[in-house]
Amino acid sequence: MSVLNLNNLLRNTNNADTTTPSAQPNFSTPSLSSAAMLVELSISVWTGRKKDKRATADVSMSNHAKSGVAAVNKKLMADCAELDAIQKFAASVRTFHYSATLPWTDTGIRCNPTVKFFGYHEQITAFEAEYWRLVDDFLAAYQWEVDRAQASLGAMFHRDDYPTADALRNKFAFRINYIPMPEAGDFRLDIGNEAQQQLKEQYENYFETRIKQATADVYQRFAERVQRLISSMDWTEGEKPKRMYQSTFDAVCELIDAMQAFNLTGDTTMKALRNQLAMVMDGVTLESIKEDHALRAQKKAQLERAVKALPSLDW
Repeated sequence: MSVLNLNNLLRNTNNADTTTPSAQPNFSTPSLSSAAMLVELSISVWTGRKKDKRATADVSMSNHAKSGVAAVNKKLMADCAELDAIQKFAASVRTFHYSATLPWTDTGIRCNPTVKFFGYHEQITAFEAEYWRLVDDFLAAYQWEVDRAQASLGAMFHRDDYPTADALRNKFAFRINYIPMPEAGDFRLDIGNEAQQQLKEQYENYFETRIKQATADVYQRFAERVQRLISSMDWTEGEKPKRMYQSTFDAVCELIDAMQAFNLTGDTTMKALRNQLAMVMDGVTLESIKEDHALRAQKKAQLERAVKALPSLDW
């Protein structure tokens, strides 16, 4: 994103609130069944590592160390480029997943706004296809890599450490599950009205806590990304320029759309802060910030005010 246009950025915002953000977010507990869904991503990758008990005992004995204070873990595939590629790719997919969703439960289930579903699903489906292509590449090279590992590991090589190619495929997995957002009053249990009311109240408290957690995540992203851009702008005319990255600039611009999609409760504080950021970045490019000292100082001051307007998340 090189140039931002304020009209385009705000065109989808209904009843835009351009006032100064309030000190605290405005929370309510609406039904989100049509505004969001839950999503669960699970990626399993064979680590290719194993503890060598004999080597561990030798190290402890040679150093006169107590048993259990040291461990020797061997890299079964030595330097296998195909396995490394799968592990790095899985990490990048998880990074995308975390950036495109909001936290919800401690078990890894996250919240995905319905307005972002199609884009998210299209991207995650493409990632899944690429993941299995990389797995196939690794399995095709597996036997050759085992032979190469034997030469690298020497006496630490044990054939029993290596599963068959068919068994190894089962150690890889890529699963994506979409779950409807539950309603607060949907307790279809024959436990009596009083118990159902208690469950409803418990869920409403749980729901409000999760909404606060998701909202806090958005504000945390705002603080981190904007502060990173501010830090790169912290130099004046005549000083040695700091290195400014396009990715840092784009990350702030992307917040404008994200803060609209992730504003699940219509929080007026987030809406006002999002509109404030849109106005600050309207028509600005990274090149103009680098070259125009007066503009950089102005935008830096405006971004600093936006960060100071962030609500306290100490609820």
